[in-house]
Amino acid sequence: MRILVVEDEPKTADYLHQGLTESGYVVDCAANGVDALHLTDQQPYELVLLDVNLPTKDGWQVLEELRQNTTTRVMMLTARGRLADKIKGLDMGADDYLVKPFEFPELLARVRTLLRRSEHIPLPEVFRVADLELDPRRHRAYRGTRRIDLTTKEFALLQVLMRQSGEVMTRTQIISLVWDMNFDCDTNVVEVSISRLRAKIDDLSDVKLIHTIRGVGYVLEVRQ
Repeated sequence: MRILVVEDEPKTADYLHQGLTESGYVVDCAANGVDALHLTDQQPYELVLLDVNLPTKDGWQVLEELRQNTTTRVMMLTARGRLADKIKGLDMGADDYLVKPFEFPELLARVRTLLRRSEHIPLPEVFRVADLELDPRRHRAYRGTRRIDLTTKEFALLQVLMRQSGEVMTRTQIISLVWDMNFDCDTNVVEVSISRLRAKIDDLSDVKLIHTIRGVGYVLEVRQ
């Protein structure tokens, strides 16, 4: 499996390169955002480890461009440990967010988890519930004839709810499936994301599909 390390601090880059190589991965390194994007254009990577503070283009810009062109897993590695930065990274499409300094065994465990989850699982051509339609391959969503513009996380959240249509999904289940990490359970990121998704899916339609089960979680289904 090939991993790209995007890190401008040479000692940290060498440390990651050595540790991951010894763990059996093929590792390339980029010291700035432009080189990172060039490398991802040249060959596919199973995972990108991405610092935020980078020259030429910072990690946020790199992540944004990656998400426009690829579904490669991305783990943010940064000293920015504020909750607002974590939420920003995850909402922009990062699959995990690890704050420096970190212990290498934890990094390695997270890498293994992300790579297991990136194994290709056959998807149906299109998910449909009532007049709501989700096309994972083309990354498009429609409510009737109305195209719905979704962020990466909103799309992932909707896909989880539609895949489990009729089944109540708990907050913990949603976090583990959409954010791929043990997120801080004291945050209201799920509630906020559901609210934003509901505004796009249900607010302009008479038939509401996303329902709250108080004290339990959320379900997407047609109700009479």
